This record gives sequence, structure tokens and C-alpha cells, in this order.
Amino acid sequence: MQTLKGAHKRLFARFMAGALLENDEQSITAQIRRRLLADVHGDVLEIGAGSGANLAWLAGRPDLRWVGVEPNPYMHPYLRAEATRLGMPVDLRLGSAEHLDAPDHSADAVICTHVLCSVADQAAVLREALRVLKPGGRFVFVEHVAAPHGTMLRVLQNVIRPAWQLAGDGCHPNRETWRALQDAGFARLELEHFNVPAPLVSPHIAGTGYK
Repeated sequence: MQTLKGAHKRLFARFMAGALLENDEQSITAQIRRRLLADVHGDVLEIGAGSGANLAWLAGRPDLRWVGVEPNPYMHPYLRAEATRLGMPVDLRLGSAEHLDAPDHSADAVICTHVLCSVADQAAVLREALRVLKPGGRFVFVEHVAAPHGTMLRVLQNVIRPAWQLAGDGCHPNRETWRALQDAGFARLELEHFNVPAPLVSPHIAGTGYK
């Protein structure tokens, strides 16, 4: 079972790295990520850093110190290769979003994109993000979320969830992630809903939570 799980994680990492290489810089999510990350500086912690999809929007800032936490070790070589391509120094660590390897009040920003769909405990992840943020720090997020109740898309998301979760390394297509963000305890939360041209996971949210 452990061997099969490792093989699945390796294949998932390869798939995500391929998706990064094919990333359209003019896509809706890319444009939103670029806008949200435009003025991120200082000590930055990215959770679920994956294969480095956000590094391109952060590279070239001499006052930015990037630390990434990624639980899938097979993602690490792809992220390091992307960082090398961009000439960006990175501190990449193996760990989980629910238990961040970072001191209290140590980050100016925490970045979380397409991560809360697959974590075991959204509330725990957001508590950890608030713990490590400095006062006034920001939590930057982009996530796919559940479609509205009563829609055919929501029905399909509910039906496909078990298979989707298995294939997508724990990803849930039907999480109402905006509710977890609203309940997390941010001093201010800026949140927008939008759609992308993607089957089953077209509803998205993005924004910034301030400590």
C-alpha cells in the first residue's frame, strides 16, 4: 500500500509540473495571482508550494525571503528546478500545512493557492497561518470551491468527490472554503468569487486575509 501511495504521489507531482510548464500567463488565475502577489515582500511562507507555480510572480525581489512547505517530496525537485531557472533562492521544507515549521509572528505574508481543497483540516491550517503571521501580515489565497447548492454542477461535484479525491491527492471539488476563511478570525478579509473555464472546478475564490 505504501509503495502504491508513493507511486501515486510521484505521478501527481509529474502531472503538476507539466501543468506548470503549460501554464498560460494570460489565464484568469494567473492574472489574479500576479495581482495579489504584486506587492508581497519580506519574509514569505508558502504552504503547499507544489512545483513552484507562484515563484515566477515573486522572483527578482531582493527584499523577499521565501520559505516553502510541501508535503509531497516528489514535488521538491520540480520546484527547485523552477527556482534555479528563475535565479531565486528558496528554503524548501518537507511538512504539513496543519503543523508549520515556522516561529510565531515570523512571516510578513503566507501564500496559499489551490491548497485548502486538499488539506485534512482547513481550520487548523488557517490557525497556523495566523500564528506565523506578523501583526498586519497578510494571507494570500486562490482556491477552487463548491458550486452553489441546487445547481447541477454541485450535484456532480458531490458525486465525483470520492474518485476525484483519490486521483487528486486528497483534493475535494465541493468544499465551501470561503466559510472557513470567514470563520478563521482575520481582522479583515477581502474575498472575490469568479469562474474559470475548467470542468467541475470552475468556481473559484481569491483574496487576502489580514491579521
